[in-house]
Amino acid sequence: MEHGETNTITVVDEQGNEQLCEILFTFESDEFGKSYVLYYPMGEGDEDEEIDIHASSFIPNEETGDGELSPIETEEEWDLVEEMLNTFLAEQEEE
Repeated sequence: MEHGETNTITVVDEQGNEQLCEILFTFESDEFGKSYVLYYPMGEGDEDEEIDIHASSFIPNEETGDGELSPIETEEEWDLVEEMLNTFLAEQEEE
């Protein structure tokens, strides 16, 4: 995962394909000792269109500003991510 000052990251899949994604939000979990990022491919997210949101844990690299994305491994982590997403979406609707 690479990210700069903007809210975008470049995600590389198993085949080596790069895709520019927009970061929806990030959060840290003391319970799991990890940081998480929720993101979606650029070009999605039009007002009328449902977006495909992806989530990963990540370990930031303090020196380069890059980080390593890792899959979310447990049902408990997925429950936490889903809860955080629902809270985020509820807050967005209130604005």
